Amino acid sequence: MQATLPHERAHERPDARPSVLILGIGNLLWADEGFGVRAVEHLHRYWSFDDNVRLADGGTQGIYLVQDIRDADMLVVFDAVDYGLPPATLKLVEGADVPSFMGAKKVSLHQTGFQEVLAMAEMMGEAPEELLLVGVQPEEIEDFGGSLRDTVKAKMDVAIAAALDWLAARGVHATLRAEPLAPEQGLGSLEMVIERYEEERPDDAVAPRLGDTRVLEGDQWAGPPSAEAHEAELRAILGGPNLRVML
Repeated sequence: MQATLPHERAHERPDARPSVLILGIGNLLWADEGFGVRAVEHLHRYWSFDDNVRLADGGTQGIYLVQDIRDADMLVVFDAVDYGLPPATLKLVEGADVPSFMGAKKVSLHQTGFQEVLAMAEMMGEAPEELLLVGVQPEEIEDFGGSLRDTVKAKMDVAIAAALDWLAARGVHATLRAEPLAPEQGLGSLEMVIERYEEERPDDAVAPRLGDTRVLEGDQWAGPPSAEAHEAELRAILGGPNLRVML
């Protein structure tokens, strides 16, 4: 399995095996919004594939993923999707229905960007021949700096099993690793490995984040008392009386 280099299309390779991309998208800092990336990390850690299959952390790259999509004959996308269903509900969507489901109720801007990626690949005549969206309804996305809720995290193995069954039906098989990969062999940075991310996160009681009403209600933050005070503060920070501040 390769984690970085793009593959040629199947018709451009001597063995004609399909080029398969398994992509996780989402923002790890927004609680359940990181489900897609966490699922692909987990898959990479516990399963191996032949070298025509690539696993990737697509994060929130949006339009920058277009070449990866164009290179894929077969695409599996893991993501947090607002289906309007109960939290932690798993739903699989295939083929031409995928773009509409990703854009019906946007969890974040990356989904708009990914819709555009699929549309661009289609216009270029290089859209994946087969496409699967493995989506889980988020429980919480406004806990900025938070991690997956337990109900959503519990769906990772179920979601992965569904994707592996879909791939196996198309002749693409995975092998369970004898030993899981070490964290440093993962797809992302060591700082964002889920165990470290959760263990080093400050306790909620002492680290309210954007989206937490305590940020505005407590004594930890207060806005400037007036526009004049705000302008004076900016001048002090940015340097000098000649600075023109547009408020």
